[in-house]
Amino acid sequence: MTDVVTTSAPHATADGGVRHAFLSRILADGLIAVVIAAWWLMSQRLPAIVLPGPWAVGKALVDLFTDPDSLMHIAATALRVIGSVVFATLIGAFLAGLTYYTPVLQDVILKRIQPFLGAMPSLGWAILGLIWFGVADLTVIFIQTAILIPFCLINFTQGLRELDTEIIEMGHSFTRSKRLIFLKLIVPLMLPYTVAALRLAYGVCWKIALVSELFGAETGVGYVMLQAQILSDATTVIATCLVIVVMFAAGDTFVLRPLSRIVAR
Repeated sequence: MTDVVTTSAPHATADGGVRHAFLSRILADGLIAVVIAAWWLMSQRLPAIVLPGPWAVGKALVDLFTDPDSLMHIAATALRVIGSVVFATLIGAFLAGLTYYTPVLQDVILKRIQPFLGAMPSLGWAILGLIWFGVADLTVIFIQTAILIPFCLINFTQGLRELDTEIIEMGHSFTRSKRLIFLKLIVPLMLPYTVAALRLAYGVCWKIALVSELFGAETGVGYVMLQAQILSDATTVIATCLVIVVMFAAGDTFVLRPLSRIVAR
């Protein structure tokens, strides 16, 4: 009798996990269906200039991904996002590295630079970027990078604090080369934090991309939204917001999540 119970327990657990995953998926998809249905009902009571229906927005979204000119705007935004994420990650890693290898700079970076960058309003960076660089790609990248740096800095700093000191000390017992210690031990140990910083910066950057492009660009999804706002085209405004959602989801699902799983192995 005991053997039967012991053997069947894993199967019961597995079945419960499958049912839980299925129910969770049904609830998630059901929520989306409810939101779309509510959206459609509200659009029937309001003029299209105020709240267009899901079908009109969906058609506009498809047009944005199929029209060559619109694709150029989407590509411009994507390239700026990627560039800003890379720059912010590198700068954040460099500043965190300074706190690790030069302890005397810890207060300067962690108690002065980090709080300043973290508290600086995004709108402030946008206005300053426009004043300093004018309307250009550099302006957008500057705005986005400045906003992202504190997120990356916090992530890398936390990673360096949680390094396994025993492994580092063991490495020092085999070699005195700081370069080898860095490349063979610290870099591999910091990879999970690096990917986490990339995912965080990538998500935040897509959220601020529209704001930065509204101020500092003549191309991009933000520029398309600005033109739609001038024309009171609510359909295109909502569609451009959904473009951001789709682009973020695609990058996170097909690039960053697989990369995170590889690093976690």
